[in-house]
Amino acid sequence: MKFVKATAFAAAATLLAQGAAAQERFITIGTGGQTGVYFVVGQSICRLVNRGTAEHNLKCTAPSTGGSIANINAIKAGDMDMGVAQSDWQYHAYNGSSQFEGDAFDKLRAVFSVHGEPFTVVARADAGIENFEDLFGKRVNVGNPGSGQRATMDVVLNAMDKSEDDFALASELKPAEQSAALGDNKVDAIVYTVGHPNGSIQEATSTVDAKLVNVTGDAIDTLINDNPYYAKAVIPGGLYKGNDEDTTTFGVKATFVTSSDVPDDVVYTVVSAVFDNFDRFKGLHPAFANLTEEDMISAGLSAPLHPGAEKYYKERGWIE
Repeated sequence: MKFVKATAFAAAATLLAQGAAAQERFITIGTGGQTGVYFVVGQSICRLVNRGTAEHNLKCTAPSTGGSIANINAIKAGDMDMGVAQSDWQYHAYNGSSQFEGDAFDKLRAVFSVHGEPFTVVARADAGIENFEDLFGKRVNVGNPGSGQRATMDVVLNAMDKSEDDFALASELKPAEQSAALGDNKVDAIVYTVGHPNGSIQEATSTVDAKLVNVTGDAIDTLINDNPYYAKAVIPGGLYKGNDEDTTTFGVKATFVTSSDVPDDVVYTVVSAVFDNFDRFKGLHPAFANLTEEDMISAGLSAPLHPGAEKYYKERGWIE
């Protein structure tokens, strides 16, 4: 009789465990290279979501990916639920412009924006590079295909009526690889659209004498004037070794996006995890330190808000 009871109890426990497991839902967030802030954004959001898994049964992972465009394409294909993307590529993907010409992603939805991302050029001090135009004829890492940095570099080149053919070498290294290449004298300069301070840029300026390069001029002014997702940006002096002066450039916002196919309650849970723990989130990376709720729910968002995010913002009284 005891055996029968024990067997029945074990079977019931197994069914309960299976039921609990069946209720668990898993989401994947696309990020970027492991040395970039996108990776930290995804990891930070997942950390906050997973702290409450016992209550909402949602589990989150945030693997390293190719960056903005790769994340948007993965969300569109259903391979990822959410992702981080530059504000310009959110705009182009939703509106079917630039690299998304004729292939608009009308199910793309905005969730919130995060930190600002200046377009950053770092050059070896011995390369004779004083401004962006000096890059032509040099060895430059333009970024890996599918990344926001590569796409933004293409935009800048097009605005200047230039192409990658105008470089002595246009390498396609990922962010995690480019700083070592600069230090090993395999390239003269690297570009990165990223929040600051950044580990990859710190590595570059610590391993070799290197300087941040101003990205200014008529072509850049035209880009800023013609595109609402671009703005002038300043990288403060003193963040990196050997770079005590401010660097003037332009930039975008990092934004967090998803698809209308992702359930409202899932997005609501993710948004709640971030904003209910806002001070904790801001402390997870220096680039988040000056974030405000007001900016995050409006700046850089060109796709419609996901209803799950909209519900949370209305409950907080942030939008009507």
